[in-house]
Amino acid sequence: MDFRLQTLSLRLPRMNSAIIVAAGKGTRMGANADKLFLQVAGRPIVAHTWQRFNDARCIDEIVLVVRDGMLSKFADLAARFSFQKAHRLVTGGVERQDSVWNGLESLSTQVEIVAIQDAARPCTSASLISATIEAARETGAAVAAQCVTDTIKESMDGRVILRTIDRSKLWSVQTPQTFRVEVIRRALEEVRRRGMSVTDDTAACELIGQPVRLVAGVEPNPKITVLGDLPYIEMLLRQRVASTAC
Repeated sequence: MDFRLQTLSLRLPRMNSAIIVAAGKGTRMGANADKLFLQVAGRPIVAHTWQRFNDARCIDEIVLVVRDGMLSKFADLAARFSFQKAHRLVTGGVERQDSVWNGLESLSTQVEIVAIQDAARPCTSASLISATIEAARETGAAVAAQCVTDTIKESMDGRVILRTIDRSKLWSVQTPQTFRVEVIRRALEEVRRRGMSVTDDTAACELIGQPVRLVAGVEPNPKITVLGDLPYIEMLLRQRVASTAC
């Protein structure tokens, strides 16, 4: 490489990016419900999620991974809510891990840290996003999480309790799941090499022995999965709007 080009590349500012995964079908909401576009607290759910990352100062660009045929709908959403932060829209894959891979492939070359977010998790705070970025910068990988407080039972048939699980070591992981870009690329490459399917990105890190830092959030960070989740999330979003207006 030409020395001048090498020096220039070293001087390029390092960036933090967010990949918002919005390519799922949300089958648990029912056949006729596109949960990301359900109206909650005055706007579609996915618009709340997008707004969180649009407003987060620690995020430099946003990649939204969407279902085939939905690019124009998301472009309209950006215009409607005046999302100004640099963003691009990418078509998703068959599985979530394929959608994440497509998002990674579209990142700017300067991106050092990437936060991967469920589009159906609209209450994530800027402080939690920032905390996962700092933890990933130190460790290579980090995930928003909550320690499990409910008593957990194991059942073989879904009818009768087999045993009680010790909850003292159990954590419920959420998003963002945040990584150094080279770490999550290497982890997902291993998933693809093995022909495996993983339900979250930190599971891919486990395959390559990559430590993942748990980052406990202070504020609620729920995901919309079924219709019964909507009233609680609407309350949280309206509380945020009210506190911002004060």
